[in-house]
Amino acid sequence: MANLMAQPGVPAAKRVRAVPPAKRRPGLRGTVRSELTKIRSVRSTWITLAVFLAGGLGIAIAAAAANRPYAHEASFDPVAVSLAGTDYLGELVIVVIGAMAISSEYGTRMIGTSLAAMPRRGVLYAAKAIAVACVILAVALVTSFASFFAGQAVLASTHAGASIASPGALRSVLLTALFVTCCALLAFGVGAVIRYTAGAVSGLFALVFVVPLVSGLLPESAQNAVARWLPGNSMLAQISSTKPTGLHFVFGPYGELAVYAGYAAITVAAGALLFRRRDA
Repeated sequence: MANLMAQPGVPAAKRVRAVPPAKRRPGLRGTVRSELTKIRSVRSTWITLAVFLAGGLGIAIAAAAANRPYAHEASFDPVAVSLAGTDYLGELVIVVIGAMAISSEYGTRMIGTSLAAMPRRGVLYAAKAIAVACVILAVALVTSFASFFAGQAVLASTHAGASIASPGALRSVLLTALFVTCCALLAFGVGAVIRYTAGAVSGLFALVFVVPLVSGLLPESAQNAVARWLPGNSMLAQISSTKPTGLHFVFGPYGELAVYAGYAAITVAAGALLFRRRDA
């Protein structure tokens, strides 16, 4: 073979290459498909998503039934009541999937295999984040709409429910789904930074639940200034509500979602930086 390639009289088309020509480098699209396959193939993902969907529906029905006696009060918000479960379970359940999407590979040492298949770390990290966002957004939209309609079905007999065309209803349903997706991305970024699922989830719970509680120890004027920038109950109330919440010191629904998205963006960016620089 070597002699054939070295002969000057042999046409170039007939020369045999010892190594086949390199194909195009693996790109983002194929890596995203691979990551989606990983997510779908893990049983814990399906269990967690089923818990989220069933829990969101169950809480929507239970909350609507419990609030039926108050349905005719002026402050009653049927949309917020139906979406309460989806919001809170996003912070409690979906964050586990977001963190495990990357931290579990460090725990099982499979991250080395992933990097061997896709050595371009930036592409691999972006594909993982995109796969998590796509899966969670799809499930969150289904859960958000299903919870809304389930809650309104329970409230139908009170004639105080809302339709999807009611002012602010569709906005609240969509923003709730986006909020849940931001929860997953926030957890994904923290998981990339900490690289341990338990540590990532514990850190998220501290950020979402403990820090807002500690801020309550501040003077009232300082509390109001800080609360709008912290994830917690006040943020959820703004995102899922269609009526004034009385929380004049926080941003509106789009503003509070932007704040939470900012947390997610910062952690995802920090995770990307460390993912590219640290050893597997």
